[in-house]
Amino acid sequence: MSEIETIKKKYNEILQQLADPELISNWPASAKATTGEESKISSSSLAYARAGKEKFEALLKTKEFLEKILNKEKEIKDLENRIEENKTILKSYEEKELFSLAETEIIQLGEKKKILEEELKKLLSEPQEKKDTVKTILVEIRSGAGGEEASLFVADLFKMYSKYAALQNWKEKLLDSRPTSLNGFKEIVFEISGNEVFSKMKTEAGVHRVQRIPITEKSGRIHTSTASVAVLPKPQKGKITINPNDLKIDTYKASGPGGQYVNKRMTAIRITHLPTGLAVTSQTERSLQQNRENALSILETKLLEKKETEESNKIGQERRLQIGKAERAEKIRTYNFPQSRITDHRIKKSFHNMEEVMEGKLEPIIKALSKTAAKE
Repeated sequence: MSEIETIKKKYNEILQQLADPELISNWPASAKATTGEESKISSSSLAYARAGKEKFEALLKTKEFLEKILNKEKEIKDLENRIEENKTILKSYEEKELFSLAETEIIQLGEKKKILEEELKKLLSEPQEKKDTVKTILVEIRSGAGGEEASLFVADLFKMYSKYAALQNWKEKLLDSRPTSLNGFKEIVFEISGNEVFSKMKTEAGVHRVQRIPITEKSGRIHTSTASVAVLPKPQKGKITINPNDLKIDTYKASGPGGQYVNKRMTAIRITHLPTGLAVTSQTERSLQQNRENALSILETKLLEKKETEESNKIGQERRLQIGKAERAEKIRTYNFPQSRITDHRIKKSFHNMEEVMEGKLEPIIKALSKTAAKE
């Protein structure tokens, strides 16, 4: 079966699923939940309704993309038919006056066909299943080489991504952080939700290097520090099932920089997944329940990543490739503040608009990366 035939089969299967009345039968419950009437609906019914809606939206998104491919393929077929019709004219002795027109149109149609074939090739090469259905990602930024300056750079990257998310009309939610005494972060974990969030943000995964004079440097010397960024797709509801008996949950007092308690109650939480040994924390919220939900969200994402990498026989490889050891040489991008220059080493291109980029105007860099990836 050809790739197009496989896509046609999948498209028809999606149409059948979308036509299933069971898929949207519980939406009224979900609709009520958005009007503040959650208390009238059981948590299981609400979760079921939301899961159904999420599945419907994911199927609809995939359907729209597959239609792009099938429509493009139809356009190519139509062009091929028109080319054949013109070739028939060239073979006909009765329509010699049409020879010149037919020859010209064959050339024009052939050029248009090449363009459409290139567009189709690009569509077929896109990892659309993952890219379009992923509506929420987890971003984890950690300080690397450079001590306190590396922690300050983590804070700068977090602000940059937050502003970029706002410009893209994405939603952001802080899940966990480990602040330092100078308003930096040893580590910060947050969610970003919205359209095309994974396809754009996935290019940010890797080690980022900064060159500047730290606020702690009295002699004015330029230091080099690093921070690592991991970008992971958050699993859809039902994709990862966690057995409550597999969890070890510890609570403790949330603390801020310098060891000062920001909350005297036991609101911070640490969850350890016993079968895998994965441990996650959250202390950003004042509510223990909210911190628990945040920690579970982080755990689900990391378990999905582990599951996917195990299936591809590369346990932990994706995240290790993204984070590396955060050494200065393992860089994807360098931020040179004295020269107001950002260099992305993957495409060997520099951008001389440091202030704008740090204010969230990342789109030119991300577009340049996407354009290069499309050519490869």
